[in-house]
Amino acid sequence: MSQETRYDYIIVGGGSSACVVAARLVKDARARVLILERGPRKASPIMHFPAGYMKFLAKDTYLSMHHTAPQPQLNGRGPIVPQGKVLGGGSTVNAMVYMRGQAADYDRWNATITAPGSANDGAWSYRDLLPYFKAQEDNDHLAGEFHGVGGPLKISNLGHTSAMTRTYIKTLQDMGIPWNPDFNGAEQFGVGLMQHTIDWQTRRRCSAVDAFLAPVMDDPLLTIETEATVTRLVLEGGVVTGVNYRQGGADRTARAGVEVILAAGAYQTPKLLMLSGIGPEEELARHGIRTAVALPGVGRNLQDHYECPVVATTKGAFGYYGQDRGWPMIKAGLQYLLFKSGPVTTTGVETCAFYDPDGNNAEPTIQMFCVPTVYLDRDVMGTDPGDGVTINSLLLRPKARGVVTLSSADPSADPIVDTGIFNHPDDLRLTIAGFRFARSVLAATPLRDLIEREIFPGTDVTSDEAIGEHCKRTVKTGYHPVGTCKMGHDGDDMAVLTADLRVRGVRNLRVVDASIMPTIVSGNTNAAVLGAAAKAADLILKGAA
Repeated sequence: MSQETRYDYIIVGGGSSACVVAARLVKDARARVLILERGPRKASPIMHFPAGYMKFLAKDTYLSMHHTAPQPQLNGRGPIVPQGKVLGGGSTVNAMVYMRGQAADYDRWNATITAPGSANDGAWSYRDLLPYFKAQEDNDHLAGEFHGVGGPLKISNLGHTSAMTRTYIKTLQDMGIPWNPDFNGAEQFGVGLMQHTIDWQTRRRCSAVDAFLAPVMDDPLLTIETEATVTRLVLEGGVVTGVNYRQGGADRTARAGVEVILAAGAYQTPKLLMLSGIGPEEELARHGIRTAVALPGVGRNLQDHYECPVVATTKGAFGYYGQDRGWPMIKAGLQYLLFKSGPVTTTGVETCAFYDPDGNNAEPTIQMFCVPTVYLDRDVMGTDPGDGVTINSLLLRPKARGVVTLSSADPSADPIVDTGIFNHPDDLRLTIAGFRFARSVLAATPLRDLIEREIFPGTDVTSDEAIGEHCKRTVKTGYHPVGTCKMGHDGDDMAVLTADLRVRGVRNLRVVDASIMPTIVSGNTNAAVLGAAAKAADLILKGAA
């Protein structure tokens, strides 16, 4: 028999957006809130160190490794796409980059949710979201128009940069890409150091748990259940009244007196909606699920950032190869513990550049990272890791769209993620152009003075066709899936959510995670999720008033 408990709000998922919303509901509404997170409550203490996340990148300890559908346009490849599985979600396991994207990204959201002929009310514009970003932020050295001081989220520059990073920055400036001291400021075009969600005083990760949830963690109004997998929404007469979930081998039910809030991410949120009979009728029928609410957009509109590499060896040790083992690791660990300095205070990826191969640098389309080591696996590259540099060109606003569908009606089964990578010809064209520019960086001074030779794909790969094949072979996720339950106006048949994030066709159900985005933002998505969740909390509180 299922055990039943009652709350005001139930939040499904314990990631970044859940932490923001739960904290506001407990603190400001004095509401009884339940968070249900399928992963563990805490990650390894190593994850608090800026460099610590690299120990878990290829493991499923705190990540769900989704095996995606084979892609014909990638010659049958189906790249693995991870998702955070721990309290704090991506903010607990990611590389901590704080990058909001471009102002135009949010203005595009606003245009998407505004019906043709209607007044543009600015509900989701950059102008509207900027105050939320600023209120959350406690920046180590930036303030003024674009930044906040004194907020709960600690944001700083890294405590250490490599010789390769500094050389990369100088090289790009010599190539005409200007120095940009603030990618979250007036414009994104340029090269510079990335800011991270790291406390500059302690040099520790500042996750969404640290920033938002910790202050209310001991409040009796907040209940957090981990290792708890939600199996279905309880839907009664068009009203969502609670959830069924499984924990410790037992089936349980939790009831929500006000709302259920989905924050399970761009893969799991649409899966849960479909398991509950909310989604495309044909997809539900295929798995024998009765349609409660026909919403054709559930699971559609999947977007992510995708990147492709060029790799070179170097004439010496200018980066971090070998720093994670033996005496160098011990020495770096002692330096960090004693002085909060040294290689442990870096995430390993310290700089990037934003530009557009087509010349529209007011809205860059490529984010080009410098990784100061040979980064790819041997089975992909055919060469052992070593001293070197990997330059990854990441496509910021792909035009292709993917889809998330059910693999079965079994709640324990992963959904099918069909990425659609390179399904639009412009995506591959821009990726090839990004690759060519990255290769030209390796050949420019002063960086070329450090380079021994290009090893992957090799200098004999020169034609667009050959480079395209290299990109198809190596393209990987940027870990930023969004868009599978997008918000939109009433005339948009594929809109799953209203502008206030309510699920269409049912009552007392909202979505607050990355799946709400109509279009992906031009940068690492955690910052956007945090800012959007702050606005979502206001909308929820307003609706409850």
